Amino acid sequence: MKFSETWLREWVDPPVHRDELLEQLTMAGLEVDGVVPVSGAFSGVVVARVASVESHPDADKLAVCQVEDGEGSVQVVCGAPNVRAGLVTAFARVGAMLPGDFKIKKAKLRGVESRGMLCSAAELGLGDDHDGILELGEGAAVGADLRETLKLDDVSVDVDLTPNRGDCLSLRGLAREVGVLNNSAVSYPEIAPVTAVVEDVFPVTLEAPEGCPRYLGRVIRGIDTNGDSPAWLKERLRRCGLRSIDPVVDVTNYVMLELGQPMHAFDLRQLQQGIVVRMATSGEKLTLLDGKEVALDEDTLLITDAGGPVAIAGVMGGERSGVQPDTVDVFLECAFFAPLAVSGTARRYGLHTDASHRYERGVDSALQHQAMERATRLLLDIVGGEAGPVTETVDPEKLPVRATVRLRENRLNQLVGAPMSTSDVDEALKRLDFRLLDRDVTERDGVCWTIEAPSHRFDIEREADLVEEVVRIYGYNRVPARRPVTDLALRAVPLGQSAEADLKHFLASQGLQEAVTYSFVDPKLQDLLDPGTRSVALANPMSSEQSVMRTNMLAGLVGALQLNMSRQQERVRLFEVGLCFQPAADTDSVGEAGDRSVVRQQPLLAIVLSGASVPEGWNQGRDDVDFFDIKGLMDQVFDWAGLVDVSYVSRRDDVMHPGQAATVLLAGRPVGRLGRLHPEVETRLDVPRPIYFLEVEAGAVLRRGTRKYQAFSRYPSVRRDLALVVDEQVTAAEIERVVRETLGSVLTDFRVFDVYHGKGIDSNEKSLAVGLTLQDPSATLNEDQIAGYTEDVLAALQRGVNARLR
Repeated sequence: MKFSETWLREWVDPPVHRDELLEQLTMAGLEVDGVVPVSGAFSGVVVARVASVESHPDADKLAVCQVEDGEGSVQVVCGAPNVRAGLVTAFARVGAMLPGDFKIKKAKLRGVESRGMLCSAAELGLGDDHDGILELGEGAAVGADLRETLKLDDVSVDVDLTPNRGDCLSLRGLAREVGVLNNSAVSYPEIAPVTAVVEDVFPVTLEAPEGCPRYLGRVIRGIDTNGDSPAWLKERLRRCGLRSIDPVVDVTNYVMLELGQPMHAFDLRQLQQGIVVRMATSGEKLTLLDGKEVALDEDTLLITDAGGPVAIAGVMGGERSGVQPDTVDVFLECAFFAPLAVSGTARRYGLHTDASHRYERGVDSALQHQAMERATRLLLDIVGGEAGPVTETVDPEKLPVRATVRLRENRLNQLVGAPMSTSDVDEALKRLDFRLLDRDVTERDGVCWTIEAPSHRFDIEREADLVEEVVRIYGYNRVPARRPVTDLALRAVPLGQSAEADLKHFLASQGLQEAVTYSFVDPKLQDLLDPGTRSVALANPMSSEQSVMRTNMLAGLVGALQLNMSRQQERVRLFEVGLCFQPAADTDSVGEAGDRSVVRQQPLLAIVLSGASVPEGWNQGRDDVDFFDIKGLMDQVFDWAGLVDVSYVSRRDDVMHPGQAATVLLAGRPVGRLGRLHPEVETRLDVPRPIYFLEVEAGAVLRRGTRKYQAFSRYPSVRRDLALVVDEQVTAAEIERVVRETLGSVLTDFRVFDVYHGKGIDSNEKSLAVGLTLQDPSATLNEDQIAGYTEDVLAALQRGVNARLR
């Protein structure tokens, strides 16, 4: 919000310099964003009266004027279309300096001498109007310095208010705040009721009292809108960032700036039968004052008459009922609209108005009568007319209730971090106009204050709000800075579980990079990567691309992989540890009564690989990652965790390659999956290279395996290699299982080192070359023992998987 310092000091004038005043506002939470002079830098400009105007003898568009400047009469040649005898305006004498270091000198224009210049607002830095010279009111003293007359040694201050401080979106609110900060009296203007001269009223009906519990209306007949707003009114609007439109609109804007109450004026002859405040119905349209037609949705609060919508409540009026140059009778609206009824409405229609800005943050629900009387008096003084009685339509039960809040001394001191005297608290509450309902003392809480917040402080809801207010008035800079002192209790470390941070450090050491992706994903991508699984939809998503909660980790990681590949990253290795969300029974969206039980959360570890298997180098291959790279990473993770009872079985999965997919088993229980994405899925994702991934329960890999001591054997080991011919469907895991069951502790290592298909091997078979490392913990194995173990293994393999030596 922008305001004029001079206007503010007419309300409250604390004995502090401008810089100190602005610092006070910032420290009180009303951050000053900018300070701009209200005019350009000029000197030697005075108030003057045009005594006479004659046509220039040699130019049709120029006039020769005699100007009285308080020291005599001066001849000036002027080309402004509005110059006329009797006009009081701004006159730059010879020698005056105008903005831009422009010095006024004697001159001849088409042969006629000109000693000075009559100035427009733009030439003095008083706005953008350069179509005519400045018009001052008759009350300005001829010969007086213009800067002093218009109080131009002023600044326009732009304050950035937090959403909870809607009470400061007016001169009244800012003055009240400055008065509190400096303990200075505020000079509120006297607003006397305007006596009704005519009995005309216009009926109002509230069909949506939740959104509009109070609506004041007043008929004013016989106004004259052909005149112009007085200079003082236009200047105050300009210094607050608003331009003058017409006297009626200017008055409503002035009252909004002064008191904080938005108002609207309707052309009475365009209204039919009566005003009805209701919600919009499907299919309704409204042409706004800016000429834009909008299709209204059912969540929009409207001001309507018998002919349909005439305004979007609290946002903008309609073109049909707007005040026109020939308007004679007006209907003044002054209403209280609930913030929830207006919030988001302007944004949905691509609008942002001063009225919506205030209503969304909250307006004093007790302010409407004062604002109506203030606007009426200003209108009668400026455009004339006869006022009717004020009609009020109200639903008292729907009006806001003033909050009653209790403040405890001990809690105050705890939150502030330093003791505050009760007298300082008493003084702060008094200056803030908080009505003290009770003040008592308890052994546990100390002094306790129970207050009722004034109607303009609708942001006061709980004890923490009172603490903030008291400290704000007390002064943040008076609170001593102290380091917190507390006892840090040692946290229990579970011996059976690894820390998530340790897992992340291990994965980073394997050349992977951590990704952190949103839990909210695109439903289309989710359906592609987890078909058939019902997702949890968000009740209020940030966008349609983030409208469901992820059921697996693929959507986020694949998106990150695509982003990297689109930026010429040919080798991508990412991991993420995060939560996935599954809906509970009969739950379609999040946010039902805040119940977290409607969603089941599961922490998962996911890894995606694509591109080259190893970094590019002169001594390394250029092969791309394959199934065994992702499986090897899974093995490394389980080795790090100390888990040995791990196995893999083939898997059928709609999103995975039919021949390169496996289920991860830990102690026989499925805990994850790994493999390659299905080629059709890769095609739809438009990725240039295959994508391999794994997903496993984070709890499974964070669980530490039971570690047992086993002494090293002092005796030599021996290795025997076997070339086995088995059926194509027999897996290496099945062979390893048979061998380990047969040899027991004598087998210290089992390794598959070759797979062969080709000459000498049936097309339905394959040859596996395995290496068996044997070692006895108590003696050296001899050839007979080794041969016996070998024969036992071959016999067991023949029985178990129908294997034979090649």
